[in-house]
Amino acid sequence: MSKIRVLHYINQFFGGIGGEEKADIAPSLREGKVGPGMAIQGAFRNEAEIVATIICGDSYFNENLEKAQEEILQMVREISPDLFIAGPAFNAGRYGVACATIAAAVKEELGIPAITAMYEENPGVDLFRKQLEIVPTTNSAAGMRNAVKGLVPLALKLARGEELLGPEEEGYFPKGIRVNYFAEKRGSERAVDMLLKKIKGEEFKTEFPMPVFDRVDPAAPLTDLKSATIALVTSGGIVPKGNPDRIEASNASKYGAYSLEGFVDLTEDTHETAHGGYDPVYANRDADRVLPVDVLRKMEANGEIGKLHEMFYTTVGNGTAVASAKAYAADIGQKLLAAGVDAVILTST
Repeated sequence: MSKIRVLHYINQFFGGIGGEEKADIAPSLREGKVGPGMAIQGAFRNEAEIVATIICGDSYFNENLEKAQEEILQMVREISPDLFIAGPAFNAGRYGVACATIAAAVKEELGIPAITAMYEENPGVDLFRKQLEIVPTTNSAAGMRNAVKGLVPLALKLARGEELLGPEEEGYFPKGIRVNYFAEKRGSERAVDMLLKKIKGEEFKTEFPMPVFDRVDPAAPLTDLKSATIALVTSGGIVPKGNPDRIEASNASKYGAYSLEGFVDLTEDTHETAHGGYDPVYANRDADRVLPVDVLRKMEANGEIGKLHEMFYTTVGNGTAVASAKAYAADIGQKLLAAGVDAVILTST
């Protein structure tokens, strides 16, 4: 029996080309296995073979989404594999979104079985879990061995066209699909059993897990707005003209801190947005539409607020990993507290 032909997608880092300084490289096709493909090939044994590897920079893919997708799909057409594997991406946000986006496109547009793997907080999971089998990994490449161990059996099953069992049995993120089946006990009995276990403090498993949301207690209201220092923070990507810190248009790996000293108004000559995923024309014409410096300067001049904080903090919310966003928020929060800021206006796109 012939081996399953596999096409593998990885980013510039795992392709051995470079780090962030090479994140803008266009897709390229290499013969055989590269980087993590070595481990995947080892796990395949004699059942499958990685015939080629596509390498693409994370920034290139996310900032040129349609173009990059079509370039890669053309490469997939040329190779015509039996199976497409992307990643694993672990907790790399831009990489995860790229892996899931292109795997979903290969599956839906070309009809080729496709799969990827990443950490549960990678934005690629929430964006594509309903369209794609995504295998859980740890948050870093230190978990590569276990990632491959979970990825390969499921990938082979997809390539063979075998029926998949549920996410628990097969080891992929739940896709929100509920299936009818005949249980040994009727629902009322199972519910009472679970309730009794819960009352006794015993371990039990719900048949309908509920989503878990962060709940943040609101801060106390300001007592004196006229003496308060107000800061501006945005996930709308407003940056000085030219984006000096190269904040990415999607899956931002950093935030920026910039001075407002001397600015009473933001203009297209001084500021722009780095944010992808929405039409930037109006934000670029007048960044005050996203970061209302002009209004707050008027309020400051009229004595309605004490003062506008001298710095503003900015990042891009488009596809940015939850873990990254939390880290930025904690860091920015500490800086604002140290500066004696009383309140923050947080804006988006």
